[in-house]
Amino acid sequence: MRHRSFFAAATLLAAFAGALFGAPPLTTIRDTIYKADGSRFTGSVIIEWRSFEASDTSFIGRQRLQTDVVDGLLNIRLVPTTSAASTAWYQVRYVSNGSLQFYEAWAVSPSATPLRVRDVRVADPLLGPLQSPLTSVEISDVNGLESELSVRPRQGLIFLPSRAAIINADGEIESAAGAPEDCIRVDGSSGPCGSGSGGGSAVTGTFVDGETPSGVVDGANRGFGLVAAPSPAASLLLYRNGILQKASLDYTLSSNNVQFVIAATPQPGDILVASYRTAGTGGTLPRVLCTGVGSETTVAAMTSLGTCAIPAGALTAGSRLEAAFELSHGGTAAGFGFEVRWGGTTVMSRTATSGTAAVSGRAGFAVNNGAASWSTQSWGAGLAMEAGAGQAADALTGGVLLDFRGSPSGGDAVNLRGFTVTVYPAP
Repeated sequence: MRHRSFFAAATLLAAFAGALFGAPPLTTIRDTIYKADGSRFTGSVIIEWRSFEASDTSFIGRQRLQTDVVDGLLNIRLVPTTSAASTAWYQVRYVSNGSLQFYEAWAVSPSATPLRVRDVRVADPLLGPLQSPLTSVEISDVNGLESELSVRPRQGLIFLPSRAAIINADGEIESAAGAPEDCIRVDGSSGPCGSGSGGGSAVTGTFVDGETPSGVVDGANRGFGLVAAPSPAASLLLYRNGILQKASLDYTLSSNNVQFVIAATPQPGDILVASYRTAGTGGTLPRVLCTGVGSETTVAAMTSLGTCAIPAGALTAGSRLEAAFELSHGGTAAGFGFEVRWGGTTVMSRTATSGTAAVSGRAGFAVNNGAASWSTQSWGAGLAMEAGAGQAADALTGGVLLDFRGSPSGGDAVNLRGFTVTVYPAP
């Protein structure tokens, strides 16, 4: 009798504890899952649900759980959804071999005996009939999506592919306007490369790539030199055997001098490579403004074969500019002419004979008081050396166009094989 009384008391205590803590009712889903080839499914079943209120008013928070299926055996207990206070269901994913195999929806009803999967499988309320394409999902249906989208910039009205992106005043992404060869400033405006911000006279800095610092790599020397001082200093990317070195931790920089710390002293066989930017205004390194090949013409009139647009502000008082070019003559039927024009001023004009196969030319320009003094030289195979000098009064405030031109005769051709225009900034 004492044992029976103890058992009855324990039963009443368990019932009281269940009522006290409000544990919701559960239904067991038990089944054996097979694959189409008859073998048993082995993997995981991931079950997700939205928040709902169970039949006993227990609040079921949104979450997910995962149970393993071994040799096809599925056994899990879930809160019934068909008796919930609001619409509720379970989304079930079957995962095997590390990938999603299939998915379905379950509606679990109250049951004192275990149910099989076929008893709980229903059409997914979001997807419609099983495995049908998703027709529409509202942004608000996806937890956290609306808040995530609100902190991302939107696409603006002026948005084009294959263009540089800028952020407009409304925080929207737009495409930068301007010619393909223009440079973009930090404020989103564009203009010819080399011009200073706001139309000033500063010359843009030079990019130095793949420079080998000077200095002996012998395991003892810690001091190395660069051709120019990096500006800003943070632009220096210094690599040792392909590993980026950290300023202050691995080395210190003073002007164009690099001093490694003792622990990072380069050892024999180490390879040092530096890339950096240099200052614009006050810089003394030459900078190539234009370089490339030109075109060919058979037109018996002076025709442009190649140009270099020198932007406003690229040249200031004391700046020098040098231009070099090579021409070839196709044919021997007649002679040909060639010119070099600085804006509206012709600084070189010559005529070559039919036997002249190639021509080289050089032109130099010195800027002072908004104009340019020039000097030229040209020669070729069968063409005597000739020099010239003069003054070009063309205003430089709006930039200037350097134009290489040619004019063949008798059906022959003139080809601009290549040209380079280099500027030496004022000190």
